Amino acid sequence: MTSPADTAAHRAPRTGASRPRADALRNRERILTAAREMFVEIGPDVPFDDITRRAAVGNATLYRHFPDRAALIHEVVLSVMSRTTERALEAAAEEADAFQALRRFTHAAADERIGALCPMLSGAFHRDHPELDAERTRLEQAVVALVDRAHAAGRLRPDVAVGDLLVALSQLTRPLLGTACPDIDRFVHRHLQLFLDGLEAPARSELPGAAATLEDLRRTPR
Repeated sequence: MTSPADTAAHRAPRTGASRPRADALRNRERILTAAREMFVEIGPDVPFDDITRRAAVGNATLYRHFPDRAALIHEVVLSVMSRTTERALEAAAEEADAFQALRRFTHAAADERIGALCPMLSGAFHRDHPELDAERTRLEQAVVALVDRAHAAGRLRPDVAVGDLLVALSQLTRPLLGTACPDIDRFVHRHLQLFLDGLEAPARSELPGAAATLEDLRRTPR
């Protein structure tokens, strides 16, 4: 199974002979980590100076790896999606109970903060970066497999679909804009657990409306 470090090394750009490759990779990972944290906390327009300060690198180092903001956003989102896919595959491989595998993945995806990055994935951004579509497809397939397995085992209520899980995950892991509570993250796993308890079969109530599918999530609003 591919590790985050292996994934980063595979995607890392070539560096000049005067700079050791291991040092360049460490700097690149520091930048991606700092950018991910600050995109979540502040948004994609956070000043580059703030990112380099948190990453403890210079502006020249950031621009050497990422020539513009779009390139940095692309790599941050791609790395988060890739890691989240790996968490789904690990849960499927290591958990014997189908619902526990789904539960483990959901909490792991929350730790990756994938919901907070969803607003960056506009239609135009995807068209410019087909690599993101490929990684999104890989992630969706991994999550669909978890949901299908839980349904087949009778552990997941039959009136929910993968879209329901992804919508809730996105909503519950985004920071609350304008909130006066600076430590809102401490509630994320608590509320996810409440949500997951409601997904277990047998169902305790009848849900209004229809289950959300991946096609529903992809549909462009009119």
